[in-house]
Amino acid sequence: MRQKYGNHPLSPKGADKSPFGQFESWFKIASEANILEPNAMLLSTVSKEGAPSARVVLLKAYDKRGFVFYTNYESRKGEQMAANPNVALTFFWDVLHRQVRIEGTVSKISAKASTQYFQKRPKGSQIGAWASPQSQMIDSRAILEEKKAALETEYENDSILPRPPHWGGYIVKPQRVEFWQGRDNRLHDRVVYEKQKNGRWKIFRIAP
Repeated sequence: MRQKYGNHPLSPKGADKSPFGQFESWFKIASEANILEPNAMLLSTVSKEGAPSARVVLLKAYDKRGFVFYTNYESRKGEQMAANPNVALTFFWDVLHRQVRIEGTVSKISAKASTQYFQKRPKGSQIGAWASPQSQMIDSRAILEEKKAALETEYENDSILPRPPHWGGYIVKPQRVEFWQGRDNRLHDRVVYEKQKNGRWKIFRIAP
């Protein structure tokens, strides 16, 4: 099952001065590489008891402030993020032999921004957000189908639904970002950006 990695070097000198600039460069390449959902990322959270949990979510926006995704505030991950804002994001683009690891703190984005995004989603997705009590125990799928049908009837003549109060966006503000490039003989390149107290980024290489 071993893979032969390509010869695409990555070094602190050759990397962008900002982790956001470096991410933008790699994300553009991943988006053009025929990768299925290059914006899929593993979100890792920690419960108040200290137990880790992880699941895949979709990156919806990013800029110099951080990385944005949307979910149900009352889901398991929502409860964990409320109890402990320290999270991690992981991107893995196998075709490119590249991985990006982001560690930082998470917080909710504004209600206005969440509503704007929510109402741009397909109507079916808007209905789904209302219909699903995410992460809660349910007796059967029929419960979801019944809620969905009722909502479709209620909003039959509307293309836009109000945003559920339990649904919205989060932004992860990074403190450490690692870019991993697969190389031959398992001597991979790993370049780390660490945010300093003065707000600047320290860039350095670590061993594979």
